[in-house]
Amino acid sequence: MAHEISPNDAAEGKFSVPSKAILTPDDMEIWKQSSTYQSIVDYIVQLNTSVFNKKLTDDVHESENVRLILKLLERVEAIAQETPPVDNNASRFGNPAFKSFYDKVQEALPTLHNNIPTIPQAAIPEISIYLQECWGNRARIDYGSGMELNFLCWLFCLEKLGVLTPEDHPALVLRVFWKYLNVMRLLQKTYWLEPAGSHGVWGLDDYHFLPFLWGSGQLVGHPHLRPKSIHNAEVIEEFSQHYMYFACIQFINSVKTASLRWHSPMLDDISGVKTWDKVNSGMIKMFNAEVLGKLPVAQHFLFGSIIRRPSFY
Repeated sequence: MAHEISPNDAAEGKFSVPSKAILTPDDMEIWKQSSTYQSIVDYIVQLNTSVFNKKLTDDVHESENVRLILKLLERVEAIAQETPPVDNNASRFGNPAFKSFYDKVQEALPTLHNNIPTIPQAAIPEISIYLQECWGNRARIDYGSGMELNFLCWLFCLEKLGVLTPEDHPALVLRVFWKYLNVMRLLQKTYWLEPAGSHGVWGLDDYHFLPFLWGSGQLVGHPHLRPKSIHNAEVIEEFSQHYMYFACIQFINSVKTASLRWHSPMLDDISGVKTWDKVNSGMIKMFNAEVLGKLPVAQHFLFGSIIRRPSFY
């Protein structure tokens, strides 16, 4: 993927604070035909392809910047651990302590980014918005696939800036995104984040999409594991440490009562697909349709100088 941000741009500070731009169904149609939309899709697919036949436990190249990003995520995790939930008798969901966590992360953003020296100083206000908005919504105390998309956009920006390279792709999925997902599980558990725009039982997961997409990518061509293997408790137990898809099934089973067929009928349906290749290609189509291609999610998408807004008029 070509880097669109030149050193001269960075030196001259040609950056902007991202803002929303998709407001109407007409905007959605223009967005879906835009080069920006295609570049996000391409990035997801490139990351997906990079983890074919790779386990979470495999050795992968970790650049210095990947290691620094992992330290950044560890610091965010520590902020959460330092910010316990408060008594909240009013509601099961939405612990008010999340707002304190959110504010602490916001305050730490300049330092968190400065700890990665190759990030241009002038770019930090722009890319910080994506990292700020990937933990959940402060006002609603909720989280969904649109917030997950913000984390992807943050990584996308870092690659456009030359901080990350295609060589980092396997580590971005198997190390960085996996760490992010585990931090998010901590936040969801600690602050009882409301599922944002949840599809209820018809969604893949109350909160996440990408671990199923990339997780099915890990399993493309696997010699004996099949989509129907998610119904085998022993298989889940053995392989959840190696594959995101099985780890996500294990997590769902741990927090839901009844069987997968009842609480996650879409995952149950997908288990009937014959090959992981078909599951994976279907996940990409579903992500494009249900996340990038739906106004309730896309209306929150943020555009700046790196992820450029389409020309709507």
